[in-house]
Amino acid sequence: MSNRIDVRKTYKLFVNGQFPRSESGRVYEIKSGKEFIANPAQASRKDLRDAVTAARTAQSGWANATAYNRGQILYRIAEMLEGRTSQFVDEICILEKLTPLQAKAQVKQAIDTWVWYAGWADKISTTFGATNPVAGPYYNFTIPEPMGVVGILAPEKPSLLGLVECLAPVLVSGNTTVLVASQGAPLTAITFAEVLATSDLPAGVCNILTGIKDELAPWMASHMDVNAMDISGASKKSHAGLRESGADNLKRIFAFAENAKTQRMTSFLEAKTIWHTIGI
Repeated sequence: MSNRIDVRKTYKLFVNGQFPRSESGRVYEIKSGKEFIANPAQASRKDLRDAVTAARTAQSGWANATAYNRGQILYRIAEMLEGRTSQFVDEICILEKLTPLQAKAQVKQAIDTWVWYAGWADKISTTFGATNPVAGPYYNFTIPEPMGVVGILAPEKPSLLGLVECLAPVLVSGNTTVLVASQGAPLTAITFAEVLATSDLPAGVCNILTGIKDELAPWMASHMDVNAMDISGASKKSHAGLRESGADNLKRIFAFAENAKTQRMTSFLEAKTIWHTIGI
């Protein structure tokens, strides 16, 4: 029986629909106890800038897609997630120390959450828009619109469900995003990126970085072309500093409590009001 050498996998980033290495060439090691698992890429400030550029370029096209089209794309992603259930279960078991039953429950909840948000795609405008009463010969409409490019710091655990709870409400309304995955359990985010790459989601709409969260978060907060951030996955002690860094461009920065499903979606919407004369 011959000895063999283990093939140690080095994962890449997901930027603009492609899988580049970090421009710095850095990786960091993921272990389960003493067992080596993988070398995810350690994203740099340059990688973050590239991801924001990709998100900004893709934003208008994604925002201008019909709500029906966005919903269909998101539903298809849910179908593909379900097809990879066993892989997600294995990755969650390894890095989150859960039983297969617990891991499978997390995957099912993540898929159900994604489908729930996908169903909102063609309901956002009617639910959160309005026709406003005015004293005069005018119509006055309020229309919800996407905020733009949203930065997301995903929670450490649960690695898949936490990612979905942050990402789905941002994408469904037409925003694009740069997401920094769980630092200690990034494998589900990488597998999720592989799903996105083979789905109908346009390149650049969702960009996923792996690396050191405390290194990337301040650069994301101070980036002038990031319109808003979800910092739910950042350490609480860093929240004040991130809000201060984001103040220069009046960045909307939120940290959500559990079960804030609708709030996560509405927080990344702008209200556009239109006046129109009534024809005679």
